[in-house]
Amino acid sequence: MKKLFTIKKKTSGRDAKGHISVRHRGGEEKRFLRTIDWKRTKVGVKARVATIEYDPNRTANIALVVYEDGVKSYILATTNLKVDDTIVASPTAPIKDGNRLPLKEIPVGVPIHCLEFQAGKGAQVVKSAGSSAYIQSIDGNKVIVKMPSSELRIFPGDAWATVGQVGNAEHFNVKLTKAGQSRHRGIRPSVRGVAQNPHSHPHGGGEGKSSIGMNPKTPWGKPAMGKRTRSRKNKSNKLIVQRRKK
Repeated sequence: MKKLFTIKKKTSGRDAKGHISVRHRGGEEKRFLRTIDWKRTKVGVKARVATIEYDPNRTANIALVVYEDGVKSYILATTNLKVDDTIVASPTAPIKDGNRLPLKEIPVGVPIHCLEFQAGKGAQVVKSAGSSAYIQSIDGNKVIVKMPSSELRIFPGDAWATVGQVGNAEHFNVKLTKAGQSRHRGIRPSVRGVAQNPHSHPHGGGEGKSSIGMNPKTPWGKPAMGKRTRSRKNKSNKLIVQRRKK
């Protein structure tokens, strides 16, 4: 569906001021962005799965759905979703892969994805290939969900989610076998910190081949690898029942 395509603008890891904000990016292939319907606002209107396609901008596959009124849109394809299946977004929809319902209407233990933190915001989390969350308990308008990271978090009961596990679960077994495959994806080579001089990186310097010799640090001297970066003043901390790191 070319009407749902837009050209992806290349940023090469640079921000609005032209400064490099993400290192080791640049030189990727030209891509088209597929417009994904994250909200699925056509409540009660059935749709047929026309095709299941590859999307170069994400790890999951996408499905082109055609609604009864002729409107077409893309959604994330689930593991068990097949061509010619019928799906619907409705509070009374059956518990079936691809259907979208409020969290309080989904039974405990059913795999879900494309959750929203607030009703009407659209899918915000659990969107990568092979990922799924599970409802642990429902108490009125509060729903406790186990995230893919094993974190337990409170969601509002009127927030919507899609039933099923995100498809293309074998994506994480794909190995890049040559340097060109990384360059096509926009990933440029990176140099190890211990191979640099001490002026360029905290891990650099020393006589001969040396180890880090300290706690791992970023090129700017900040702690790396395992350092918790979540703010203690984050307003959503009260919604986390159990952290992913116990």
